[in-house]
Amino acid sequence: MQPQRRVIALFDVDQTLTPARKTIQKAMVEAINKMGDHGVDFGIVSGSDLHKIKEQVGEDLVQKADYTFSENGLYTLRKGQFFSKMSIKDQLGESKLKKLINFSLRYIADLDIPIKRGTFIEYRTGMINISPIGRNCSREERDEFEEFDKTANVRKAFVEALKSEMGTDDLTFSIGGQISFDVFPRGWDKSFCLQYIEKDYDEIHFFGDKCQPGGNDHEIYADERTIGHEVSNPDDTLKIINELFLVGGELE
Repeated sequence: MQPQRRVIALFDVDQTLTPARKTIQKAMVEAINKMGDHGVDFGIVSGSDLHKIKEQVGEDLVQKADYTFSENGLYTLRKGQFFSKMSIKDQLGESKLKKLINFSLRYIADLDIPIKRGTFIEYRTGMINISPIGRNCSREERDEFEEFDKTANVRKAFVEALKSEMGTDDLTFSIGGQISFDVFPRGWDKSFCLQYIEKDYDEIHFFGDKCQPGGNDHEIYADERTIGHEVSNPDDTLKIINELFLVGGELE
């Protein structure tokens, strides 16, 4: 008798496990629990910090997850316990970090967009998150900026300006979510987390909504070590989980 294949499913948070910046729904939690009953391990991989992940999916799910890769895996929990940590400050150095932040603040100051709020730059363990509108905007303002940016391409132009100023030899720029983009050391995208699990699993599935080039799920989605599933919303995620793992999948 052949040993059972070890499988893990990794999930982005916004628009994958939860509606954008909202909390997880009961149906998703139930599907994840059933997935575990079928022998599939569960992991979260997000550009957000651990606090924001817990706000959206809940403390219980973070404790239950086999892995929680916050900030693309720069701060990692295993079964709810601290596992590893790396810092962008140590990687880039203070001088380059200040150059990045100073340029971004000047760029935002000169940016002509419908509204601006507060918290334009957020320092995280493994990345810098930059928001032209500011992370203190309301839900309505967030949705309005997302629609505006689809045609105005404010974030895309901002990223191109940063690439020109900072170069791309040791930095990666990734647009994700509704209002911001991330800047982090090259190789510190979401595929960074795979080094911790690739030897322990026969199959690594990844679910995300920003999987096209330039999106913050692209690198892990396209990585040869993963089986990628692009979704548009949590309903898509539920459908694929059900078909792949709970009903029609080989693990039934």
